[in-house]
Amino acid sequence: MHRTNLSLYYLAGYLIPAGALLLLVPEFATKLLRSNRTYDYAPFRLVGILLIGLGILIVQIIRYRLQVLYPTTVVVRLLISATLIALYAQTSDPFFLVILLIVVIGIGLTVTGYVLDRRRAVVTA
Repeated sequence: MHRTNLSLYYLAGYLIPAGALLLLVPEFATKLLRSNRTYDYAPFRLVGILLIGLGILIVQIIRYRLQVLYPTTVVVRLLISATLIALYAQTSDPFFLVILLIVVIGIGLTVTGYVLDRRRAVVTA
C-alpha cells in the first residue's frame, strides 16, 4: 500500500495549511480560494481548527501506515464533495468549487494508488 500511503501526503499537505489559514486569517483564505462573498468569519475559524485536527489524524494514519483506514479517507472525502456541491448550488460561490477541485484531486490520487497497490498485491501473492 505504498502508493496509497504516499497519496495521503497530499491530503495532509492541504488540510493543515488550509486549516491554519482559515483559523488565523479567514478573510485572506476565502479570497485566496476565490470567494465572491463576505462571510461571518467565526465559522471559518471553527472549520480551520477542525481541518488542523483532521490533518493531524491523517499524519498519524500515514505515520503508522493504518491501511485499514485508507478506504475510509476516500468515503469521508466523497461525503465532503457532495456537501461542497450542495453548498455551491445554494450560494454560487466559486470558493466551494475551488475546494471541491482540491478534494477531488486527492480522491483521484488515493483511489489510483489503492487500485495499483491492490493489483500489485494480487500479482505478488
